[in-house]
Amino acid sequence: MSEILTDRQRQVLECIRQHLQDTGMAPTRAEIADLMGFQSKNAASDHLRALERKGFIRIHNDRSRGIQLLDAANWNDDEMPLVGRVAAGLPIEAVENVERTVPVPQGLFNQRPTYLLRVQGDSMRDAGILDGDLIAVRKTNMARSGQIVVARLDEDVTVKTLKIDKSAIFLMPANDTFEPIPVAPDQLMIEGIVVGLIRDVG
Repeated sequence: MSEILTDRQRQVLECIRQHLQDTGMAPTRAEIADLMGFQSKNAASDHLRALERKGFIRIHNDRSRGIQLLDAANWNDDEMPLVGRVAAGLPIEAVENVERTVPVPQGLFNQRPTYLLRVQGDSMRDAGILDGDLIAVRKTNMARSGQIVVARLDEDVTVKTLKIDKSAIFLMPANDTFEPIPVAPDQLMIEGIVVGLIRDVG
């Protein structure tokens, strides 16, 4: 029987799962370190060894992407990290930002989120996203025009609808009291796409 994972090990496992889903390949240790905000590949390796020891993955050391998910990785214990205030320069799901974990039932969203983010402000009010809501975010740096995204602009993280036309990129609010935000292509940093919402009554 598989052992219980720590919050950090669960995040690393979900990082592997998401990378496989997005690219069809397992991530390298360097990619895991980058995605998770670790200082070195050694930290990623330590977590991978723990996941292998607990029966969630198998590591094939003869391959750079030799991480195999085992059946135990399809856990029923769906607890997502809830991210509060996001510090500039840190990955959005970095442990310093995590307030707590929140149980999320299997199948609640069409796409499995990577983390939950607490919304501040009412710029997306008319899209049904209110101040204090928890949005379910799937970590990715790619998004299509029309999707609601989490984007980083300098030191701030914002939730807006991405609008891309031939000549410009905008982050569009869903509230007439806010102005669209024009973004240069080299300044646009997508942190993830919004795949659902939980109204936090706790």
